[in-house]
Amino acid sequence: MLRYRARTAGAVVMAFVSAGGLGAGIVALIPVLQNILNEDGKTLPYLLRDANAHIGGIIPAAWIDAMPDDRFATVALIIGVLGVLTVIGAAANFLHKYLSLTISTWTVADIRRAAFRRVVQMPLGEITGGNASDLTSRIVNDSNTLSRGFQTLTDKALAHITKGLAALIAALIIHVWLTLITLLVAPPLFILIRKIGKRIRRASRAAMKSQARMLGVANETMLGFRVIKVMGGERRELGRFSEANRAVVREQLRVRTMRALASPLMETIAIFVLGGMAVVAAGMIIRGTLDPVNFFLALGALGIAGQSLKPLSYMIQDIQIAEAAAERLQYVMDKPREEVRDIDRPRLARHVRSVAFEDVRFTYPNAEKSALNGVSLEIPFGERIAVVGPNGSGKTTLMSLLPRLFEPDSGRILIDGVDISTVTLRSLRSQIGVVPQETVLFRGTVADNIAYAYPSATREQVEDAALRAHADGFIAELANGYDSEIGDHGLTLSGGQRQRIAIARAIIRDPAILLMDEATSMIDTESERLIAEAVREFSRGRTVLVIAHRLSTVIDSDRIVVLDAGKIVDQGTHTELLDRCPLYRQLAQHQLSREERHASTA
Repeated sequence: MLRYRARTAGAVVMAFVSAGGLGAGIVALIPVLQNILNEDGKTLPYLLRDANAHIGGIIPAAWIDAMPDDRFATVALIIGVLGVLTVIGAAANFLHKYLSLTISTWTVADIRRAAFRRVVQMPLGEITGGNASDLTSRIVNDSNTLSRGFQTLTDKALAHITKGLAALIAALIIHVWLTLITLLVAPPLFILIRKIGKRIRRASRAAMKSQARMLGVANETMLGFRVIKVMGGERRELGRFSEANRAVVREQLRVRTMRALASPLMETIAIFVLGGMAVVAAGMIIRGTLDPVNFFLALGALGIAGQSLKPLSYMIQDIQIAEAAAERLQYVMDKPREEVRDIDRPRLARHVRSVAFEDVRFTYPNAEKSALNGVSLEIPFGERIAVVGPNGSGKTTLMSLLPRLFEPDSGRILIDGVDISTVTLRSLRSQIGVVPQETVLFRGTVADNIAYAYPSATREQVEDAALRAHADGFIAELANGYDSEIGDHGLTLSGGQRQRIAIARAIIRDPAILLMDEATSMIDTESERLIAEAVREFSRGRTVLVIAHRLSTVIDSDRIVVLDAGKIVDQGTHTELLDRCPLYRQLAQHQLSREERHASTA
């Protein structure tokens, strides 16, 4: 918030100006009431001379002599001045609210953006560890909670505190001892508010965690909607959501109890204190040691102070809830960034010789077994490698290590003899193209999605990439061609169409290394033919690693690498491996051929 120092200072000044008008108005009522209620009321010149004696005579005598010298004119002039103060206070109040709400809105927007930036800069392991929904909840839900806390702090709390202090100072000026007696209520109220605030913060933190879990269930349901419908899982998903929803309600009801308890307790304490003060004041008035006008004005000033400070209990609760949200957002801010490790590192020159894995080992967090266990592999530039193996053999992990989505526990990955851990991530990833098995498309136009990795691409470059990916035909048939909007996740397009857009996206990037998790096993034959042709043409003059799901892809490769339990068990051509590798023979007879048969029937 202190990034906006000028606006913050302005908001604070305006709050004090507004409150100062209130305090001055309360004190100014003393001569007004004395002139109305007492026969010996003081005129304005008398009051000014008395005040001038206390402030060193800074008011010129001529100004004092020019003031009206009768009781009615004194009352009228003071009330007129109070009217001017009221207008000034109202303007200051508007400016305070305007500035404070502006500050809180922009501050939370900055925090939300900073949190999102930190998330997109996190290592992939932080996201795939199962906390993606929790991170989303922190950015969206917790920032909204923090926004309410900032608005309470900069707008309501500041306004109420300054007005309460102004009224309290006025009460001290009117009668010190009555005010001090009343202030005896402050310590127990502070202790009470502090204890309740701690409980509210703990309950709020638990409620936010429950909301994150509920968001995760909702996201999973939306993403898997087709499967849920086909499998008749509506009732099960409703049960999961209802359970998460009940957990949120339980935590929110804990917050409700604490918030409901605070106000009655504080009101009870305040009433007992005010009752004791009234008894003391009554005795002083009866003995003639207290002016009734001063008593009622002091009581009124204290009442205004109490009324201004009373909502602070709710405001402190809002701030405690916002504090829990701030802690959760701070957790995101403290996460490491990939770029931190790239400071002062050289750029990687474009790949022209080889890619090598040297005794690479990797284990996922909390996993019992290693995903890769001593993998060594060298791939000359321009070679097309197919990686096959049973599920869990380490194929996807091997692909993920090359663009440094994960860092190996030991061993090295070299491109043209350079350890990729010693160069900048941007220079490494800029020459790697990826065609995933499940194509990810973003909300926007077809052209935007093709140019996603190359935002400065011209329309000609976009259309050329689509042509080379054999995607120009179906794009031309869309309502607005390349400017057609793609819905969430590209579900308005078929699987083959989405895959060809993904290939066009890789083509426009012009990578030296192409990684493919082949995705032709679940699409129609015509789409599979067009995709295979596009990939075959695009692969020339590039190093290509393919996670093979189809026998045709395996046969087309220059070399086949067989993985099992995180190790390379054999490598060679299709014919060579059929002769000497039992695992490959089994894969070729069952898994790879099954995928081929499944695609032909699809």
